[in-house]
Amino acid sequence: MLQAVAAPGALAEPGVGARSWVLADAESGKYLAGENASERLSMGSTDKIMVAFVALRQIEAGEVGLEDEVTISGDAAAFATPLYSNVGLFAGDTLSVRELLAAALIPSGNDAAYALAEHVGDGNLDAFVERMNREAELLGLEDTRFQNPTGLDARGQYSSARDLATMARAASEYPLFRELVSTDYTIITTQDREIELVSTNELLSTYPPATGVKTGTTPGAGPSLVASATAEDETYVSVVLDDVDRFASSARLLDYGFTVYDRTDLVVGGEQYARADVPYRRGETVGLVAKWNVEGLVGKDPEVRRETRVFEDLPGSAKKGMTLGEVLVEVDGERVGEAPLVASRGYDAATLWERVWYTVEGIFA
Repeated sequence: MLQAVAAPGALAEPGVGARSWVLADAESGKYLAGENASERLSMGSTDKIMVAFVALRQIEAGEVGLEDEVTISGDAAAFATPLYSNVGLFAGDTLSVRELLAAALIPSGNDAAYALAEHVGDGNLDAFVERMNREAELLGLEDTRFQNPTGLDARGQYSSARDLATMARAASEYPLFRELVSTDYTIITTQDREIELVSTNELLSTYPPATGVKTGTTPGAGPSLVASATAEDETYVSVVLDDVDRFASSARLLDYGFTVYDRTDLVVGGEQYARADVPYRRGETVGLVAKWNVEGLVGKDPEVRRETRVFEDLPGSAKKGMTLGEVLVEVDGERVGEAPLVASRGYDAATLWERVWYTVEGIFA
């Protein structure tokens, strides 16, 4: 049985001056709004999301230790000049992998990102970049390619707003990534001095729901920002590429998500959604209730469809709570989830006499 609720309605999208932008639901990854979302553009330091993701994957696999001590090479320290975003690392400095992750993500240190890539790539920067591209392929990022770990403009280095939103969601599966990108100030320590890290993401101090993620600014990319925000049970990811007003634009996009969308129970556990005929008991039915909630994100005037399916061959007897069907939910034509339908009460198997009488009744009917 198919049940439709409400009617679809058009949603006015927010005005954003970015060359490319996206708003997505962080939980499901659902694309909510955007413009030029798949256009391949320079990404600037937003590529450090993938640098961190690769490092965290290696840590998870046990190939790299979070507290490994890394000695900064001369090549990495060469990025600690006013030409680059940097944290001022010197050749010979020693920092942990965790501290390098913080230095790459919070103030967007190119020197730290380069040193991290050298360490995780076992001294082979090309191997690390290839790992970045391999992870991009595994995430299904069709409009992303990396040539370096710093995000500096390079031929063949590009991403899209849609891919960056997916990348941010994947990296945010790691608690340490979430912790670091939501940090606006911290201190790391080399063997002989302390280094203050101040986030380049102004949203963390100006937009209360903000939880991250990463800025990017190069001549080719322009001012860009991958942002995230959480309020109550909703979390959104926004991406703006080449936007001189990136922080205000991101706040407008995130506000749009919180205003227009709501996370709600589309199926409620314990509520009845269908009835099933009890075998060999003409006219007797048993209510089928959802085993659990199905939650979904809906905009204004959504089209919600619930399709219930009752198993064709029901067992002769059933206990309360036995699965006898399922309910599937779509929102605006997209499947969002399903839940088993279980018997609200039990029933016994029909006796031989009841089965015979059921058959005789059927013949004369």
